[in-house]
Amino acid sequence: MMDALQASLRVAGSGLAAQSARLRVVSENIANAQSTGPTPGADPYRRKTITFENELDRVSGQDLVAIKDIGADPTAFGVEHDPGNPAADAQGLVKMPNVNMISEMADMREANRSYEADLQVIKQSRDLISMTIDLLKGSS
Repeated sequence: MMDALQASLRVAGSGLAAQSARLRVVSENIANAQSTGPTPGADPYRRKTITFENELDRVSGQDLVAIKDIGADPTAFGVEHDPGNPAADAQGLVKMPNVNMISEMADMREANRSYEADLQVIKQSRDLISMTIDLLKGSS
């Protein structure tokens, strides 16, 4: 069985990895929010989604967070009238990515806060481990 403070480091570390991946997916979505298809009628960039799952860590016996899937959002593409666009069809309509910038910014903010919370857990655990070591050094 693993020490509780070391286990908290592993749990928070898995959270850091998960939120880092989430931030990467959100960044890709934001970067491609205006990426249309290369030819008339072609599908544009499709928003990516990320889902997580619990994963049992056999070493510590703790539930960790793991990436279950990075998928594609099935919602419909928007359509804009832009006859000068190379991706415009005969009617001048262009399929636009299904990326909602407000949702992406909210998701990025939530991932950032979760990442910061995991960093604080790691910092506090490290401080407690250091204090314990200092206490043990002083008692010998």
